Amino acid sequence: QVFSHHCPFLMGPIECLSDAVTPDTDIQVTLSIFELASAAGISCEVDPALVNVLAGSKTDGSAPEEDYKVACLLLVFVAVSLPLLASDPASLYNTQLDGYNNNIHCLAKAIIQVSAALFTVHNKNIETHLKEFLLVRG
Repeated sequence: QVFSHHCPFLMGPIECLSDAVTPDTDIQVTLSIFELASAAGISCEVDPALVNVLAGSKTDGSAPEEDYKVACLLLVFVAVSLPLLASDPASLYNTQLDGYNNNIHCLAKAIIQVSAALFTVHNKNIETHLKEFLLVRG
């Protein structure tokens, strides 16, 4: 906010660029825009730093299809684990902490961010995969 107040001529174009990104935009262009926006302090749908880390940690010698299957299986694992996590005694709200003892309140954001980064690395539709996650979870 301070940067926007002091340098609107710089932040305005960056905000316009980040608003212009659509799901149809080329993935490399999208990541470049999100990297610029992230550096300027603007929140993005996909964290470009996380995408770069995940892209760099692909296993050598394995096919991209195998890495994609592992990403899908990770979401299935999370969906199946949610009921167990919810029934954990540490998943009770603590008024002194204004949160949960096991930080379960951070889980939704983590699932969205990691899923978005994983499926961006594999150049897949994020929204479709998150809808599938909800169906598995349902």
